[in-house]
Amino acid sequence: MSPKKSPAEKSASPSSASRAKNSGLGSGSLLSTVSGPADGKPAFAAGTHSPSDLLRKIAGSNATAAAMPDNPNKSGEFGLQHAVAPVGTAVESSDPDVGSSTVTEAHVSAKTGGGSPVPGTNALAGSLDRVRADDSDQVLTSDQGVPVADNQNSLKAGLRGPTLMEDFLLREKITHFDHERIPERVVHARGSAAHGYFECYKTLADLTCAAPFSEDGKRTPVFARFSTVAGGAGSADTVRDVRGFAVKFYTDQGNWDLVGNNMPVFFIQDAMKFPDLVHALKPEPHLGMPQASSAHDTFWDFVSLMPESTHMLLWQMSDRAIPRSYRMMQGFGVHTFRLINAEGKSVFCKFHWTPKAGTHSLIWDEAVKIAGADPDYHRRDLWEAIEAGAAPEWELGLQVFSEDEADGLPFDVLDPTKIVPEELVPLVPVGRMVLNRNPDNFFSETEQVAFCTAHIVPGIDFTNDPLLQGRIHSYLDTQISRLGGANFHEIPINSPLRAVHNNQRDGMHRQAINRGRVAYEPNSLGGGCPFQAGASGFRSFPQTVDGDKIRAKPEQFADHYSQAKLFWKSQTLAEQLHIVNAFRFELTRVQTPAIRQRVVSLLVNVDPMLAQQVAEGLGFAVPEAAPVLVDAPTEYSDSPSLSLSAYPGETGIATKRVALLVADGVDGAALTDIYEHLLQKGAVPRLVGQTLGAVSCSKGKLLQVEITLSAAPSALYDAVVIVDGEAASTLLAADPLVADFLRDQYRHCKPILALGTAMMVIDKAELPERLPNGDDDFSLAVGDVELLDELLQQFTEALAGQRELGREALA
Repeated sequence: MSPKKSPAEKSASPSSASRAKNSGLGSGSLLSTVSGPADGKPAFAAGTHSPSDLLRKIAGSNATAAAMPDNPNKSGEFGLQHAVAPVGTAVESSDPDVGSSTVTEAHVSAKTGGGSPVPGTNALAGSLDRVRADDSDQVLTSDQGVPVADNQNSLKAGLRGPTLMEDFLLREKITHFDHERIPERVVHARGSAAHGYFECYKTLADLTCAAPFSEDGKRTPVFARFSTVAGGAGSADTVRDVRGFAVKFYTDQGNWDLVGNNMPVFFIQDAMKFPDLVHALKPEPHLGMPQASSAHDTFWDFVSLMPESTHMLLWQMSDRAIPRSYRMMQGFGVHTFRLINAEGKSVFCKFHWTPKAGTHSLIWDEAVKIAGADPDYHRRDLWEAIEAGAAPEWELGLQVFSEDEADGLPFDVLDPTKIVPEELVPLVPVGRMVLNRNPDNFFSETEQVAFCTAHIVPGIDFTNDPLLQGRIHSYLDTQISRLGGANFHEIPINSPLRAVHNNQRDGMHRQAINRGRVAYEPNSLGGGCPFQAGASGFRSFPQTVDGDKIRAKPEQFADHYSQAKLFWKSQTLAEQLHIVNAFRFELTRVQTPAIRQRVVSLLVNVDPMLAQQVAEGLGFAVPEAAPVLVDAPTEYSDSPSLSLSAYPGETGIATKRVALLVADGVDGAALTDIYEHLLQKGAVPRLVGQTLGAVSCSKGKLLQVEITLSAAPSALYDAVVIVDGEAASTLLAADPLVADFLRDQYRHCKPILALGTAMMVIDKAELPERLPNGDDDFSLAVGDVELLDELLQQFTEALAGQRELGREALA
């Protein structure tokens, strides 16, 4: 049965003639997922400064939507004439991508499959293509494939009678709806993910036989998920928290999950304390608050009694806990792992992910405002960057050292509250990860993906890190609870590329239909199959173990402050100020004075000035230092790599969001030049006005506002531009929202470009032209229109680098 069709407009893509006339103005709406011009027809420069596939998809979507101005069947739903429901109406689009979730589906791999699905199919074989469904040109059916004649009304006894129990369609639909949600993760509940690949630079066969490192240039499909830790699935992205950084490698030896964080250490040393940590961190049970926040009594009560947490507390109170983007944060395996080569030789290893875009963070005031303006800020950022073709990239580096070298270090490498400073063991780049495809369905992929530290492949093995040992069990056990049983590996996003052959059978949601009568080994009835792999299979490293059964920790685990000192002194002055302010904020929200004092007593052992500054903000004298459990704490040299400023990035201004404030009378020529320049550099410019609609330029040309000040306030942009135009500048200077917008841009240390008469807007916002110490503010580019090229270059350089944190310094 085919639906009645209403053809969409055939002008889904601009003609070559119209493209020649148009500038790139409005293309920022292509690269965003919020708002757009009022008339829905921004002037696109297709294939030049904006992704042509995305342009075609959006233009086609606009045309398809416009082809159905109303529901033509609605009037026939009432009264006796509706005894037989009409065939539904469908719109035939000129572009198959209109029905897709994402334009990045053409990025293929052995896991994601061969790109765009065949319209109208629901394939059930092979890679993820076997479960990718498309409803184009298909009649609505029940879960059992029965065509549904009427999807508007339940079955009733008479027009005004009761609903009948026999309405199996109603019950199926409501029952499925009632059970659409599965239990969210206890931790890492709120996350975002993407598909991509890992590419090995050079084979690491001398170190490991692990599949991803077996050949020069080998590419392995991956699925990476980033997350907050403390909050629920509905919490905000920009809270102060650790971020999960988990990567599933779909190798030809099976799945390997590298399940880490954006910080290389953790709060506790033994998995026995993990439930206590999470219970303390989560909302307090008597009132269910606060959500996604550590700023409350139970968390600080716990960590103040666990001095091994001190190092991690410094990381959590640093800017690392409020990243600018998932694309701009590092990832760490946290634990020490083993690498094993084909000859069975073993070395220790630490895993590091370093973003090509550099390490950038938010300022706390900015993070709080973003949480209100766009709680999906990080999720949206990752999605938009990938859709726009700006695939995020990280370099994988390894710290490799022998057991003898580990024995000579001044700490125990099995202690997850310690790092291995790069000055002691250099970081060696071994490959890169590129995320170039968004998921088709958030629930099926991002929500159902199951990461487990127990998922390793030949060539990688565990160490005796007591936190890692507990995680090996915990993650697997959690997935069984969340995903309905032991068969979660059969969910498509979790299934390996290598075919599964074993004697596990049955259980909830079993999908494999196993042939034959044999489900045991050894057997003869099945010809001995499946048989064990022997030397080619996974083999644990034969580590010698000798000792009494004991519940205790090694003595080297007792040095709780040396590496906290190292982290503190390796930060810039601005970063140290942020750490102080973070401790003050968090501890001010603690109600119990004794807990505050206990925390500061830990900080005395890190740095007396840190403790003094925090105590001053809390209104009490510095207490006695907490007990130190080792006689001679280790003294480390500074480690510059521990500062975010060590990684400015290589991507320039690509994906940075820039607001161009406009009003009637704006200089259209200068505005167009700046907009085009930013697009060419890969940035996301947007024309921001007081209302949607058109604004007239000083020479009469009309421009379409893309989004309003109220819909997307200052915190959502990386920089702001105001161009010349006396009438426009007068209007903007009179608007208090504009003044607040600019003050926040300045307060958040972001670049500002103002040309000509726009200086009156800067003056109205009372922005200082120099830094508090009297130096020039490089991130504040102001001057006449004749200096546009010079000022635009200055502005671009400032936008590409770290923020002008000197604005926060005291004079």
